[in-house]
Amino acid sequence: MTGLRRFKYTLLIVVAMLCALPRVVYAQRPTADKPSEFFGAGSEAAAQEEADSTKKKKERVKRPLESYHFDDTTRSTRIIVWTIDRYTNHVKNIGIDTMQTGFQIQYPNLREEVGDAWLGNIGAAAYPLSYFRRVNSSKHSFSRVYDAYNFDIDDVRFFNVKKPHTRLEYIMAGQTAKLEEDFAVTHAQNVTPELGFNVDYRTRGTRGVYMWQNTRDKHLSLAANYTGKKYTVHAGYVYNNYVIRENGGLVDDRMVKDSLHNYELSTTIPMKLSDARNRIKNNSFFLTQSYGLPFKRITDNDFTIGKAPVLFIGHEFEYNRWWRKYTDTYAGCEYNNILDSLPNKKYNFYENWYLNSTESRDSTFESSLENRVFIQFQPWDRDGVIGVIDAGVGVDVEKFYQFRLDQYLTGNRAADTRTSYYAYGGIKGNVRKYFDWQADARIHPFGYRAGELSIGGRATASLYAKGKPISLGGYFRYEHRMPNYWEQSFYSNHFMWNNSFGFTDETRFGVTFDLPIAGFSAGFDQSVVTGHIYYGTDFKPHQHSDAVSVSSLYLREDLAIKGFHLNHRVQAQFSSAQEVIPVPLVAAYLSYYYEFNVVKNVLKLQVGIDGRYNTKYYAKGYNPATGQFYNQRDTEVGNYVYLDAFITAKWKRMRILLKLQHFNQNLWGRREYFTVAHYPLNPRIFKLGISWTFYD
Repeated sequence: MTGLRRFKYTLLIVVAMLCALPRVVYAQRPTADKPSEFFGAGSEAAAQEEADSTKKKKERVKRPLESYHFDDTTRSTRIIVWTIDRYTNHVKNIGIDTMQTGFQIQYPNLREEVGDAWLGNIGAAAYPLSYFRRVNSSKHSFSRVYDAYNFDIDDVRFFNVKKPHTRLEYIMAGQTAKLEEDFAVTHAQNVTPELGFNVDYRTRGTRGVYMWQNTRDKHLSLAANYTGKKYTVHAGYVYNNYVIRENGGLVDDRMVKDSLHNYELSTTIPMKLSDARNRIKNNSFFLTQSYGLPFKRITDNDFTIGKAPVLFIGHEFEYNRWWRKYTDTYAGCEYNNILDSLPNKKYNFYENWYLNSTESRDSTFESSLENRVFIQFQPWDRDGVIGVIDAGVGVDVEKFYQFRLDQYLTGNRAADTRTSYYAYGGIKGNVRKYFDWQADARIHPFGYRAGELSIGGRATASLYAKGKPISLGGYFRYEHRMPNYWEQSFYSNHFMWNNSFGFTDETRFGVTFDLPIAGFSAGFDQSVVTGHIYYGTDFKPHQHSDAVSVSSLYLREDLAIKGFHLNHRVQAQFSSAQEVIPVPLVAAYLSYYYEFNVVKNVLKLQVGIDGRYNTKYYAKGYNPATGQFYNQRDTEVGNYVYLDAFITAKWKRMRILLKLQHFNQNLWGRREYFTVAHYPLNPRIFKLGISWTFYD
């Protein structure tokens, strides 16, 4: 039995014990109706209890959840799930995924809008097809290609449950030699109505369908929360770990595209790298707390201070650490261009070997330690026209480490430490359910990030027809941001640069329209960016001095005709400089299925097909040594329909998945199944999975 399997079985046993704990405690608790079940039939204690008929029974009064974070309707629900804004202590209710619809989308990088471009296998690097979902951040840039999979401290989930909640999920695919697995467990439990904790764990990976294609990632989130009437605290720990074999993509795309070079086994198709690896680890911790000081007397009958004038004082501590190591050998980077070159003609994937001519061991390290204090003023009602006013100040200490030649020669291996200071504020409110708005700003006046600025806001107006909203919203955002550390300075065996890039200025605005009663929504986004930084055809970062305009129109239409469901997601995008910001002109995700009851209120089935498509464009390539997607102009990717056939079942609290992924491979003669240059999507594969939820 492998270590991973032993870990899974141990984890399942622990979860089962946690689920059984409340039942055991309840079973051992004496009851007033049958005291003999606890003391034992015929015992003196049981007889005494039954004889004392004059003893007054003490009724246990169940205390409700007392918290300003949730309204009366939310507090009365069986399970509440939310995330926390660590700057302002606002919560966002997110619900919990027990829906049958969408369960067939296993890969997280394909769940949002029209999905991502990715290297073709689970756990591999990916980037959004939509420019407006691409993260522009000056932190942790070498982990951004795994954003779809990461447990992020911004997305740590918190639970408040009336009964213990547990969810187990396991999805598998392929033969043993090519096995793909996705295992997840969630457990949440409340100690008191205000105090709760939860655990999220997920591991996924594949043994590889193509040569040297293997991934294994593990993610853990531990969270605890106390949401009292005046005092709240949220704490979380996050761990991410990746071990990835990097094959560098196809030696020649024709080995997949051209039927004349149809290899019998995908594992025999030559790849450019044969022993390269990336290892990435992340440890993060945060603690956010606040205390409310009401301006009027609060009685015991007031379950919330959300309706009174209050001043909240808060503090947040955060530590985030990322580490990456890339390894390879010279022999493992050599390959034959067997279709066009002379016999035994060898090429090397990397042009330069600066530090070691036989092998690479490149490590990079980045950490940030933040402390901030904030206040939140609630003038009247938390749900009023001016609901809350936020303000805060903070200090951020960042450390960066990489191998540098000057450090090697001097013996000084210390990390590069940078300190930044910032201030921020915001205001938000609403007019009942018809209008809500907010605005915020953040500035770095001193330190390493001096000059960075972000300012923006949004507003949404809603009308109601038959109890359903019709909403029109808009947003605006301006950012003046500095380059991230690794775009400025990077030293490795294959690439070195020392840049002096300037700030990037970007203005974004957009409008949205939602008509849920008709299953329709639309959105228009516009961006104008000057000084955009991108990785070019030489795999190195470059800064574009001119302005680039990116426009997007997104449409969503979900039609339901009796049992037939026709769901559409379509996005059209235009970039004024495709060589700087490449986007497909059109990308779409369509899902057509028929839903019916096999046994009413017991078993429901969905039988359907998912399809994905994007027009041809110069999609990004991927470089394993830098861990970044780069702009290439050699080959266009797209104009291929990727289809999945699926059956999902909802049997009481269990969801079941049967799926034939990429079932149209080779069916119509076209074999251009790429979303990233030179990295083919996985061939046809059958998947089986279950997700089981427990509420006791």
